[in-house]
Amino acid sequence: QQDTDPQIAALLLRRQWTLYSVSPLYRFSDSHLSGYARLLSAFIAAEKQKGLAVEIGVELDIKVVLSSFPDLKGCDQDQAALLVQLSSKSKSSTKNSEEKLVWSGWFCSVFGDYLPESVTEDFTCLPLFLVNGAESYTSIVGSWFQKTFDCCFRRLAISPLNLSWMAAIWTGCKLDKTSSAMELIFSVPCLPPLDISYSIHAEDANALWDTIQKTPGEITQEEVDVFMNSLYSHFHRHFRIHLSATKLMKVSTTIASAHCDGIVKFLQSQYLTQVLMLLTDLAVSQIE
Repeated sequence: QQDTDPQIAALLLRRQWTLYSVSPLYRFSDSHLSGYARLLSAFIAAEKQKGLAVEIGVELDIKVVLSSFPDLKGCDQDQAALLVQLSSKSKSSTKNSEEKLVWSGWFCSVFGDYLPESVTEDFTCLPLFLVNGAESYTSIVGSWFQKTFDCCFRRLAISPLNLSWMAAIWTGCKLDKTSSAMELIFSVPCLPPLDISYSIHAEDANALWDTIQKTPGEITQEEVDVFMNSLYSHFHRHFRIHLSATKLMKVSTTIASAHCDGIVKFLQSQYLTQVLMLLTDLAVSQIE
């Protein structure tokens, strides 16, 4: 695994991202980003003023920047990633004062095997959308993209089955430096709700996975099931609790963390592409 471009890693790592899936964008063009930024900026200002029209080009409280990242993709068929950034500057501040980043959104496709026959060259496929920032801005930006490019956004949840795959895959990732413990959080169906946190030393989880995985680089559902059942058996031996009767809610490892509500955090540039590939696959599976 290669480290991701440092600029991209700096923008993505250690922030909390909320996941969405996005249908293909109609007549989107990388060559019109500055024009899109002006239009989106005016749309945000109009929304903030409850629909009053705002002249395009007037200096606004919110600055919009759209940037293309051709390096953030898995293969040549993938589209270049698109980063949308909203920055604010208070009205009372000086001309040269620093702008504060208030919202970021990434459209991307990493090994996104998503080319249905119905998708023509008029469409741009960037099925995974990651958001960091206030939900109010997500709603406004999403609304503008939907109206402008005739696309549809949907919150992307992560099922317990997919979380167990992430636990197994990320456990199998080898790192040069010391790994932190793997933590699994389960929800117990009772009133009041109860969560169980289960931590496993990274070396122990890795050793267990090495005894299970038959072909390096290939993972089967059976192997994931054996891995999780082994962890459940160990827990039951000590605490007499059947984790199989609970719901896996969150997985945290040295590589990344993921919550069933569709919230992720990337922690290693070395495996960033691999994690984004998993998430792209999830986003693609949700688009009809």
